[in-house]
Amino acid sequence: MDLNLTARTAIVTGAGRGIGLAVVRELVGEGVRVVGAARTITPELKETGAFAVSADLATAEGTRALVDAALAELGHVDLLVNNVGGGDEAPPGFRETSDEQWLRVLDLNLLSTVRVTRAALPSLVERRGSVVNISSVSGRIPPAGSVAYSVAKAAVTALGKALAEEFGPLGVRVNTVSPGVVRTPALEDPEGLAARIAAEAGLGFEEFLDRLPQTFGITTGRLTEPREVAALVAFLLSDAAGNITGADHRVDGGTVKTV
Repeated sequence: MDLNLTARTAIVTGAGRGIGLAVVRELVGEGVRVVGAARTITPELKETGAFAVSADLATAEGTRALVDAALAELGHVDLLVNNVGGGDEAPPGFRETSDEQWLRVLDLNLLSTVRVTRAALPSLVERRGSVVNISSVSGRIPPAGSVAYSVAKAAVTALGKALAEEFGPLGVRVNTVSPGVVRTPALEDPEGLAARIAAEAGLGFEEFLDRLPQTFGITTGRLTEPREVAALVAFLLSDAAGNITGADHRVDGGTVKTV
């Protein structure tokens, strides 16, 4: 399928690795001029050919600097992918999560999306552009623990619907993609959150990873790959999805069982 994205311009946040990096690669491969934002510019991001911007999107200053740099580099913004997120620093339990930790997770997951979208909207409206926000199935079926992250992602999903309603009449489409468990470097990091959970459960890390499809009830029996999420994002940004807006699209291998 020809997505007809050649020569369009895009901002992708959280672009240094994982889903964000896969989205950058997909869009660059489609001929899109991409600005990729990350707190740390990775060698992999540099290799994509995207224009890399270092920015902390958990802050208003970092968000503004990103959009200013993108407009200076691209001239305008046709497409926006709000992918940045996380919550590994928050404790697993509600009672243990402080106000400061709640605010950090909400800033990174929800308010970064609010700020980047707001700053890019004048160009998106002018160009009748398209936005994809990356949420999570955790916003729909919150697992035990990581309560702040689940709540933040539920808010991201609701935000996408609200933005689609408000700016659809102005020609801007907004959709949400909610991945399940994705095989990212963060997941496979032996020092990361998954490794800590495995240790607390008394499991070896590799055994823990092998059990994840069964643990999460993934119908396909395997984890989602970042490139699979990226392919859906590219489709939703394109004119091929020209009458799709305000929708939440899951890439979860059948994790969510409800209609």
